[in-house]
Parts: sequence; C-alpha cells; structure tokens
Amino acid sequence: MKMHATKICFIFYFLIFSSVSLANINNLLQSIQTDYENRLDALFKDFHAHPELSLAEFSTAKKIAKALRGHGFQVTENVGGTGVVALLKNGSGPLVMMRADMDGLPLKEKTNLSYASKDMQLDPVTGNTFPVMHACGHDVHITALIGTAKQMVDLKDYWRGTLMLIAQPAEERVLGAKNMMNDNLWERFGQPDYALAFHVSSMLPSGVINVVNGSPYAGADTVDIYVHGIGAHGASPHTGKDPIVLGSQIVNSLQTLVSRELPPRQPGVVTVGAFHSGTKHNIISDQAHLQLTVRNTSEKTRDTLLNGIKRISENLGRAAGLPEDKLPEVVVSEESTPPTLNDEKLAIRLRGLWKEKMGTDQVTSHQSDGMGAEDFPFFTTEPKIPSVYFAVGGTNHEYFKAALDGSGPPIPSHHSPIFKIEPKPSITAGIAATVYALMDLLPAS
Repeated sequence: MKMHATKICFIFYFLIFSSVSLANINNLLQSIQTDYENRLDALFKDFHAHPELSLAEFSTAKKIAKALRGHGFQVTENVGGTGVVALLKNGSGPLVMMRADMDGLPLKEKTNLSYASKDMQLDPVTGNTFPVMHACGHDVHITALIGTAKQMVDLKDYWRGTLMLIAQPAEERVLGAKNMMNDNLWERFGQPDYALAFHVSSMLPSGVINVVNGSPYAGADTVDIYVHGIGAHGASPHTGKDPIVLGSQIVNSLQTLVSRELPPRQPGVVTVGAFHSGTKHNIISDQAHLQLTVRNTSEKTRDTLLNGIKRISENLGRAAGLPEDKLPEVVVSEESTPPTLNDEKLAIRLRGLWKEKMGTDQVTSHQSDGMGAEDFPFFTTEPKIPSVYFAVGGTNHEYFKAALDGSGPPIPSHHSPIFKIEPKPSITAGIAATVYALMDLLPAS
C-alpha cells in the first residue's frame, strides 16, 4: 500500500545510500548470507511463485509452521484463521514478538521473472477466482522470519527470554491482526514486552533500513455513504429528490474537511474512490452510493474526519429537503485500522544500534509522503506495547540510477503487476536488522 516516490526522493536516496558499507561485516552477516544461498533463496522463490489470498493462506501457513518447527520452536497453527504463532523459550527474560504478514493480492503478475506466479485462487470473501501475486513483498517478510528463527537458535547462548514469531494472515484486508487478537492471542501465548515488524519497500534501495520516530503508516477507514433520494422522470426533476446532485454536493463539501478543519501541518486524507447511481439517461434514481477511504495519523484526526463526514452528509440531506428517515447514511466498515505509531525511545535506540552494526550510511529516518496503512497496530494499541515498525529497501541500486537519469522506467510501486524486489539484499538485511534488535531487547544479562 505504498505510493510512487518523487524524483527528489530518488536523488536523495541514491546519493546517500548508493555505497554499501563493508565496515561491519561480521560472523552474523556471513551466517545469514550462507543460509540465504543454501535454502532461503529457494524458499523465497517458492513463496513468490505460490501466493495465496487474504484469509486463504493455507499452504503458506503450513510451510512456515513446518520451517519454524524444524528450528525447535513450539508452533501453533490456525490462530485467528490461518495465523501461525511460534515460541522459543530461552530462560527468564522479556517476551519479544516479531511479526510477518503472508497474504498476496488478486493481481496477474507481469514481471517476467523466472519464478513469477501463475497461480489462480478462489477468494473466500467474494467467491470469485483471481490470479494471485505477491505484489507487496510479503514473501520477503515470511522468508526473513524463517531466516531470523535460524539465527536466533544459533545464538541462544547470547540472549535470554522468550521469542515469539507471528505469521499473520489478511493484512491486505486489514483483518488478520484483529482476527488473531480476537482469538485471545495474548491470553494464550503471553503479552509481549516489545513488538517488531518490518515492510520491504520498493521506494528504498535494497538493504537500506528506514525507521521513523512517529507514524510510519497511517490509520485507514473504509467508509460507505448511502445517499437516499426520491425517484422521478429525468424530464420532471421537480417531482423527486435527485441523489446524484446531493451526492455530488457531498463529494465537493468533503474536500473542506482536510483543507479547513485540520491544522495545516496535520496530515489527513478523504478520498471518494467510487460513486455509483442510476440506470438510464432519463431516470432520476432513488439512491447513490459513495465509497471512501479516510486516512489519519492520530485518533484526534480520525474523529475529526469521521464526525465531519457524518455531519456534512446528513446536513446536506436536510438542506436538500429530505425527511429525517431519508438522510444519507454513513457506515464505517470493520476493514479499518488505527495509525501505526512507533515508540519514540525504542525507535531512537534501535536506529542507533543499526547504525553501529550495519553502517551509518545504511540507516535513515525518512518520513514517507504517502498515507499507506497497516493493521499491525491492532497488536500494539490496546493494550499499548512499545513497538517499532521499520522499512527495508528492496529495489536494485542500478534501477534507481536508471530511473533518475531517464535511461530506465520509473520504479514500480507496491500493488503494481510489475512490482518486484531484489530478494537477496532485502531478505538478508531484514534478517540482520531483526536479529540485532532482538539480541538487544533480549539481553543475556
């Protein structure tokens, strides 16, 4: 759920991160590289070639569970649907959770990769069959989760506590984390003292770690507005109440919420993505349906936007002369998520650690200019758990150079049919950053 970076961002990233730091290559990094060559490369390609849709990640979950059991973790499947929870207890100490999402998207892959997905799958939500693709990099996340498991087992003498690895379903529908929590996740397995997650990013050069102090991902609400009217002949509009006219007034008025009700430095988005009404040229319909996505980075902003949508819709209905029982209805879907908020102290701590271990030129703190959303905060908001959600660069440096000088195409965004990740540096950097963080949060003494 990411957006195209601007040309300025390309320049920024390429100039700062084009050189690869060799100063901190050590045994851990070599071990990760060897594991990648021996098995993770093949595992990633298998995940990529066989993605599964949200709520139907049956084969993917079984592969992950098998791999984690093979490393000695106590594994529980079918948590909140297809979710996997793996625990490794290693003496007394904190409980730290690392999460990876695992669902693909209903999209036909057009990357021409040798391991490109050709799979089709029945969507359990819609009942339709779609081509499926890992167009958001979740195959990177679950491969890195398995790689992290191996390294943490190999390093058991150097940390103490309990490691919890979670493979989460249905992130793309922002349902998986909520479903796992509704399945009594913390009551069954213990509430973490810290929680971590990362997302590979096509808008960062491969291997670069990006961690911000504030909100790496926005909160998102899916909102439907049902505009009621009174049907009539198109030649006699005075005998009805036109829901298309009223719906159009609502669309225009909603644009004032961000521009006139939010402080200028407070981000927010209200986008009307669909407007459906009517069947024929000369018929005034009796209903219109608006579909919105609403984005925020704080609960206060969320309340302002949602309350404003309801107020504007209902009062414009009154202004149009509709009776109270025909006012527009505003429905907020359960496919909603709060903003992802990094714990500031923990983000600063881990950023310093990663700079020390991986090189200062491989770690940045750059706030995205988009408002993509995540369901990870369902794990960390109620109850509040100190957490950090970071990004790992996934695009080949040469592609950035080509995009910058115009000799190559723009970098494909997430959810594009030509989205692709350079797997080795992305996965190995993701594992390294995760293991360094876990070792710091699970000290041996």
